[in-house]
Amino acid sequence: MVNAASHEEKRQSVCAAKRHVGELGIERRPKIEMQRSTFQHDGLTFSYLDSGGELPVLIALHAHWMEGATFAPLAEAVSSEWRLIALDQRGHGFSDHAKSYTREDYLGDLEALFSHLGCEHAVLLGNSLGGVNAYQFAARHPQRVRALIIEDVGVEIPSDLPPMLNWAGTFTSREELENQIGSRFVPYLRDSFRQTEAGWTLAFEPCDMICSQASLGGDRWSDWLATDCPTLVVRGTESRVTTAAHVAQMAERRANTLVCTLEGGHVVHKDNATGFAAAVKSFLRSCF
Repeated sequence: MVNAASHEEKRQSVCAAKRHVGELGIERRPKIEMQRSTFQHDGLTFSYLDSGGELPVLIALHAHWMEGATFAPLAEAVSSEWRLIALDQRGHGFSDHAKSYTREDYLGDLEALFSHLGCEHAVLLGNSLGGVNAYQFAARHPQRVRALIIEDVGVEIPSDLPPMLNWAGTFTSREELENQIGSRFVPYLRDSFRQTEAGWTLAFEPCDMICSQASLGGDRWSDWLATDCPTLVVRGTESRVTTAAHVAQMAERRANTLVCTLEGGHVVHKDNATGFAAAVKSFLRSCF
């Protein structure tokens, strides 16, 4: 647990990561090969990437539109200390599409992953959708969550996403699909591009994402305040989803919660991979 008396000292230590990346030691090692595995739950096949090793488990949960592969650079950065499991959540990546995307659906999927892994407890890291899934799961299963890392999402969640229905379907070329999505979002969606015999498409269905966000939206303060495990909230300076004031309030109202602001947007781990990995490593070392 983070000692309240040393809160400010540890906050400074974590946030110094963006200034002293070299000192914090992002090791330069051969790129690890994450193994893809599957499990069955709720009539669906779920896919996940696993960095392997007999190490403490860090489960990483992606945002809407993305998939587990987005955390591969982080897996490499922490591979000497943590076994990173990156789940393709329902309707994303190589996991099956589903008929529903409720809060209980996502939390049940995560519980099934724990059972499949034979994992008694883990650290949960989540970006956006994944962040809410992480702290809601902790609220329901506090004994299973050692710590939380919440990436650029708050506790007052909007019920809609940017327009995306015109992303649906199959396009004749990758360039056509990229043009349809637009330059703002393309860098974050490339892992989700799929080439088929008919052309280029996305791994997810845009209409499913709209349903998922509708279920995600709402006031989640009760879930956020239900636990007191060590927690790091990472915000991007250019985020259009969170505000500095909101994440500061999250930390003020919840025990054992630190905030670190890094250069980047909503997907900090992609916009600032080195700084994000350094902050994560510093936080985890301060806790365990």
